[in-house]
Amino acid sequence: MKIKTRDSSAILNSLFGGVVPSRGLHYIMVGRADEAKQILIDLQNVKKGSSIIKFFIGPFGSGKSFIQALIQQIAFSENFVIAKADFTPERRLYGGEGKAVAIYTELMKNLSISTVPDGNALPTILDKWISEVQSSIAKEKDYDLVGLDNPSFVKDIENEIVNLVSKMDELTGGYDFSRILIQYFRGFVEDDTDLQRRALRWLRGEYGTKTEARADLGVREVINDNNYYDYIKVFSQFVKQIGYSGFVVNFDEAINLYKITHSQTRDKNYETILKIYNDTLQGNVEGLYVTIGGTPEFLEDERRGLFSYGALKRRLQSNRFETTEFRDYSQPVIKLLPLQHDETFVLMQKLRDIHAFHHGYISTVADGEIMSFIRGEYSRPGADEHLTVGDVIRTFLGALNIIHQNPSINRDGLFGEKNVYAESSTIQNRFSRMEG
Repeated sequence: MKIKTRDSSAILNSLFGGVVPSRGLHYIMVGRADEAKQILIDLQNVKKGSSIIKFFIGPFGSGKSFIQALIQQIAFSENFVIAKADFTPERRLYGGEGKAVAIYTELMKNLSISTVPDGNALPTILDKWISEVQSSIAKEKDYDLVGLDNPSFVKDIENEIVNLVSKMDELTGGYDFSRILIQYFRGFVEDDTDLQRRALRWLRGEYGTKTEARADLGVREVINDNNYYDYIKVFSQFVKQIGYSGFVVNFDEAINLYKITHSQTRDKNYETILKIYNDTLQGNVEGLYVTIGGTPEFLEDERRGLFSYGALKRRLQSNRFETTEFRDYSQPVIKLLPLQHDETFVLMQKLRDIHAFHHGYISTVADGEIMSFIRGEYSRPGADEHLTVGDVIRTFLGALNIIHQNPSINRDGLFGEKNVYAESSTIQNRFSRMEG
């Protein structure tokens, strides 16, 4: 096992804490090869100009968050801009009192690119774009004096920026978005960090009133509950124009939309999903890849789920020829199946090796012990209904921590009987035939 310490640390700390790591997913990917292949195909199509929406549906612990983290890692390698946000009672697709624009602000806060993978990448994106425009102008017009103290050079840069952003004027919200980008550039040239800060604040949807925005920036509009989706589309166009492959938006915890008690508000949220669905599949927006992670009831409950909204039910029905053996990953709804026991076994092997490499020791945990551990976890009362792979992983890492720090401990209490099977091939063959 050869892995960067930063990656191994992220994997072990995140999984032990019950969350999906933001780094090193390829070291622990098991049983998701078909999904990963389709994600890459989808992103290639978005790169060529189409837009796509995907619903990843599965019970808690089935890997929805892992899939979205995997999408982010693949999108980084394909030069996409990525944003993510969880739905909460205070963050929705539709709602008053700032509840809808809050989901936009969360996306902008979590904006990431490959060189800034942990969020807050908006200033980096803008500064990199301005620097690239400077280099292009200097090369094209063969400037002897290249610097922001050269008025002619600055004027040519501003003209190029105006020319680019003016292409967005025809989009709803594009005019004010363009004016803010020019304000940010002026702050860049004049070393006015306060002007740049105000421009960033507007772009993140943090201005509450038009009066305040007009006083600070001279624009006539702000991003709010009613128009934030227009600005998601504008932003996807912008990043495509400045050289990125497109814009990936990952929404998770859609169960919080399902839990909205007021039926009209819930339907309005579903209506927004329908609008995104239609825009992406009908070609009304370019370069946008939207994913929504939710549970089966969020999708299929005909009283409160997406299937309660007739137009969505018709669009989101699964391919009727699909089976658990023969899957269609190109359709909008992908139903995630939990890892099988033999796949969990392979994942545990990987984690055992990562743990040993990270802490600098030679592991003595045998494959037979891993299998005894998994069998013991899934034989507990209620395990079939309530135990998730994430729970098993967390417990397993806890056992590895105890063994590493206490080498003399009696491991039977952690793994049960040891050396149940002698050869790894025999273990895997028999394990693949276990139920589940």
